Amino acid sequence: MTASRLDYFEYRNGALWAEGVRVSDLAEEFGTPLYIYSGKTLRRHYKAFDEALGNLGHLTCYSVKANGNISLLRLLGDLGAGVDIVSGGELHRALTAGIDPRKIVFSGVGKQGHEIREALKTDILMFNVESVQELELIGQIASEMNTVARVSLRINPDVDPKTHPYISTGLKQNKFGLDILEATGAYLMAEALEKLLAFADRLQSSGVEIRYLDLGGGLGITYDAEEPPLPVDLGRAVADTIGGRKLTVILEPGRAIAGNAGILVTRVLYTKKTQVKNFVIVDAAMNDLVRPSLYGAFHRIGEVNLKDREKMVVDVVGPICESSDFLAQDRTLPAVKPGEYLSVFSAGAYGFTMSSQYNSRPRAAEVIIDGDRTIVARKRETYDDLIALEI
Repeated sequence: MTASRLDYFEYRNGALWAEGVRVSDLAEEFGTPLYIYSGKTLRRHYKAFDEALGNLGHLTCYSVKANGNISLLRLLGDLGAGVDIVSGGELHRALTAGIDPRKIVFSGVGKQGHEIREALKTDILMFNVESVQELELIGQIASEMNTVARVSLRINPDVDPKTHPYISTGLKQNKFGLDILEATGAYLMAEALEKLLAFADRLQSSGVEIRYLDLGGGLGITYDAEEPPLPVDLGRAVADTIGGRKLTVILEPGRAIAGNAGILVTRVLYTKKTQVKNFVIVDAAMNDLVRPSLYGAFHRIGEVNLKDREKMVVDVVGPICESSDFLAQDRTLPAVKPGEYLSVFSAGAYGFTMSSQYNSRPRAAEVIIDGDRTIVARKRETYDDLIALEI
């Protein structure tokens, strides 16, 4: 395990291993592109968050949007994890994986009526409300169903995370949450509707009692040389701030749990040299991992089997008919040959979950390595799968 990355992908005698299994063996058995997840890394990262809050009352709710594979959710659920969901489909995934409904938090700005009903029917822990109109709709549906909806209000703190604008959520110009002044009135309205449970701590400006403090996710991961805060640092800061208040703290880490727990393995198809560029053409494409094309995300790329070769500056690109189809640009890599494998690291979050069938490309297989055991978490799609809903 590499100490700086805190994962269980490591080189041994020049070969990349995922825990107790050689990555090249997995590529040969299951084909490429192939997502490989480390069960030991997932457990390590979940426990880091869950233990960070120490003796504080808390619930660690993994963010399903980062990676919603049912086998992965089941693994985390076995550790006691709750989940943060943003759609009815993610609710279905969580329930199928055996997640306790009372450990499910429903976030997202565009909850539809049928999704609210499904969540109320299963008695989830609470809704994270993002607008006054949403609060009204939840109250209306709960009244029709003769039940009480537990809610919290997502406050937009207007804090700049210094990240790509497509993935920031806490600025005034973002669509997420209520601003602080509006939220006060929303709490009072929720109390007047008598659709909420009593809350445990007093909201300073309105006097409304609350029981939960949901801090969301937000901790970054190491893609290259970044040094994001550790969960233990977050836990210490939260404990110091909360003091003796009787609050249940909810954390919603996603990328911080799954990101470095997964890699995407791809096979080199061709190499190509033009007057201005060197290209390495691989069988993984933007439909498999869209983050580099969508918002210029950096993913470290390395050989699966190390070779002592000269270094070259290359673009690593896929087969899709778009100039935006790349996994890396102007990257210094050892010279590679057709048939060899490359690993795209830190691909466990927002990798497969954002993948598509663009250009009628079947989506990749997913496997979880747990020690020396291989779990087929998702079979590779076939051509028939591409058209199954059309005929």
